[in-house]
Amino acid sequence: MVSSTHKEIIRCQNIAKDIRKTIIDVIYQTKGPHLGSSFSIVDILVTLYFKILVIDPKNPYKKNRDIFILSKGHAVPALYPILAKKGFFSDKLLKSFAIDNCIFEQHPNRDVAKGIEVTTGSLGNGLSIGAGLALAAKYDKSKRRVFVLLGDGELDEGSNWEAALFASHHKLDNLIAIVDYNKLQILGTVDKVLGLEPLAKKWQSFGWETKELNGHNFQQMINALSHLPFKKGKPNIIIAHTIKGKGVSFMENQLVWHSKCPNKEEYKKAIEELS
Repeated sequence: MVSSTHKEIIRCQNIAKDIRKTIIDVIYQTKGPHLGSSFSIVDILVTLYFKILVIDPKNPYKKNRDIFILSKGHAVPALYPILAKKGFFSDKLLKSFAIDNCIFEQHPNRDVAKGIEVTTGSLGNGLSIGAGLALAAKYDKSKRRVFVLLGDGELDEGSNWEAALFASHHKLDNLIAIVDYNKLQILGTVDKVLGLEPLAKKWQSFGWETKELNGHNFQQMINALSHLPFKKGKPNIIIAHTIKGKGVSFMENQLVWHSKCPNKEEYKKAIEELS
């Protein structure tokens, strides 16, 4: 079980604030997209990387390490600063994001030494890959756990539901899916593009043990993720209710920030809020 004191929660909150500053710095400099999508998952990533995942940046190929897959690969501007903060590489390398001959692309490209386990970006593939890795871990009698972070709009892809059936059939209780349920996708609100509700009941009907929580509440996330599996013999899913653009008032719940890059005035205002 992972314990969390008030001091540790404050530390997580401070890390998240620093990560959001770095994200907006990187996106402003490169004029890249997906700021809102990146901001909504920061607190989830901080929880995973600084409280839950069994990984070692000094030994990234460790046999029984946990695996994290960012299935919603377009939100990778949030993952790169997390990996740098964790110690997989120098934060100076973040300057090479999304430029010609860059090290870090606008979607994750597998580089285990740098903490990137799976190439993603084509939505709907991450959960299938995760299920396969989880099944392999079962065959190997490994303690490895596989975590997959999905977008809510990504659930429109039918391959997710095939993977959900597969994981339940094979009793993959070492597989943990997390849905970033910010309720906005590129074309509009999730309920208008393709409604997902009742989302929890859908996953339950597929044989998954389901929990819903606030994806910005560190205590709730740590409490849930420190009790895995939720039920022996069943894959685990957390529906994390989040806010697109979380952390900057004028970006929160605004569809335009799915793709928009801040201008100079917006950048300064956002940095002031985050400071």
